[in-house]
Amino acid sequence: MTSLDIRQVGGRIGAEVTGADLTGTGDLAAIGAALLEHKALIFRGAGLDDEGQIAFASRFGALTQAHPTVPSVEGRPHVLPVDGEEGIRSNQWHTDVTFVRTPPKVSTLRALVVPPYGGNTLIANAAAAYRDLPAELREFADRLWAVHTNDYDYALPRVNTDKAAEYHHQVFVSTRYRTGHPVVRVHPESGERGLFIGGFAQRIVGLSGTESRDILRILQAYVTRPENILRVVWHPGDLVVFDNRITQHYAPDDYGDLPRRLHRVTVAGNAPAGVDGKESYVIEGDDARHYTPAAA
Repeated sequence: MTSLDIRQVGGRIGAEVTGADLTGTGDLAAIGAALLEHKALIFRGAGLDDEGQIAFASRFGALTQAHPTVPSVEGRPHVLPVDGEEGIRSNQWHTDVTFVRTPPKVSTLRALVVPPYGGNTLIANAAAAYRDLPAELREFADRLWAVHTNDYDYALPRVNTDKAAEYHHQVFVSTRYRTGHPVVRVHPESGERGLFIGGFAQRIVGLSGTESRDILRILQAYVTRPENILRVVWHPGDLVVFDNRITQHYAPDDYGDLPRRLHRVTVAGNAPAGVDGKESYVIEGDDARHYTPAAA
């Protein structure tokens, strides 16, 4: 028996969960319902190791591998190291792995080492952003599709030497992916509409690069309005879970040379569908079945 308590911490996104049993299934339905409502959940001092995080994440569904191209933690094929000391910091708004046809549905992040200042994670509510759009802009966005790709400067090295940049690019784009996704995604469980864009969305289908950048910039500005954002201030042992289908996140590079290490485990998701029911499609690259069982 647990004393589960879910306390909303943001006006539009985020709740802190206490008293949850993260090692069993008794609280899973309540946690799942809270995730749909609040989009991001914080479990302070969760007390999980890698195996515990893997077991917890797997209760939401089959897991992906750590990443389509980036190596996992040694001996843990489902765990992606998020390590600021490696010199690569993805300080850009994005939704995880949207360059493949079936991106993860849920992401879990666990703090191992955090700096004494900075190093927070920002998470934005893409459904609230869609609702904020003027009616004319919503109707326009409903019809748009975007090309998402991993072949761009998503996470440049902090020490931006030519050698470091070249190595990172070779690893991250060892397989080049380009996928067409609806700009407005209908959530498969809640039915909410959300702006499905972020850093991997590089072009609007049928438009020029200049036109695409202008439109994506306008839409992205609604996602990152301050009222749509939850700021997670990390403590070692914290676990954060967010719905990758209807959020974006960002890790500001504001902690100098201090260490910051998190581990990420993600749950396999389905192909996004737009308001007309049409599903995402591969433009370039494989279907990433080595990465996610949802592609099989």
